[in-house]
Amino acid sequence: MRVLLVEDEPTLAAQLAQALGEAGYAVDRADNGRDAWFQGGVETYDAVVLDLGLPVLDGLSVLQRWRREGMNAPVLILTARDQWHDKVAGIDAGADDYLTKPFHTEELLARLRALIRRASGLASAVLRCGPLVLDTRSGHVSVDGQAVALTGHEYRLLAYLMHRPNALVSRTDLTEHLYAHDHDRDSNTIEVFVARLRKKLPPGLIDTVRGLGYRLNAPAGG
Repeated sequence: MRVLLVEDEPTLAAQLAQALGEAGYAVDRADNGRDAWFQGGVETYDAVVLDLGLPVLDGLSVLQRWRREGMNAPVLILTARDQWHDKVAGIDAGADDYLTKPFHTEELLARLRALIRRASGLASAVLRCGPLVLDTRSGHVSVDGQAVALTGHEYRLLAYLMHRPNALVSRTDLTEHLYAHDHDRDSNTIEVFVARLRKKLPPGLIDTVRGLGYRLNAPAGG
């Protein structure tokens, strides 16, 4: 899962980027509205954390531009403004949720998980696919109750597929959602991660559709 973090206060931005990375997200950062608007328009994100009080271009204007241009990733706005009309303005501009500063990082992570789940049509924080279980709150993965140890890249790939059960996902799509923009993106490494995952998961769980991509085979009812 890939997130754009837009925050101009250096200490808070560094803390949030670290927390998001530790929670299993690939994180891109922007510290002003102009750069944020550009990145959100040309890159692909599963969610955005957007501060409203930004230099160059304010967060509300960034959000309005994104929505006019068709950017539909879920957006969690951060604001130091606690007036109800400021929150209403953010929601009306296209935000999916908001947090008022100061806030607990754990709450931001929980709200972000919920936004990503809703965008995928999922209700629970615990994702299931037959004997495979992924708890998005803890990052714990198990098969038939036995813990499965995954690397960061393996976890992000599996989480992305489990948010899209039975959907065909291309290698390009996986590459865009697994890596930050400054990472050396080689789509061939996706094959390596899929091969590693298959060794750790039940047979037949991940299909390769030749020339098109991959599909996580979820049984009816999860």
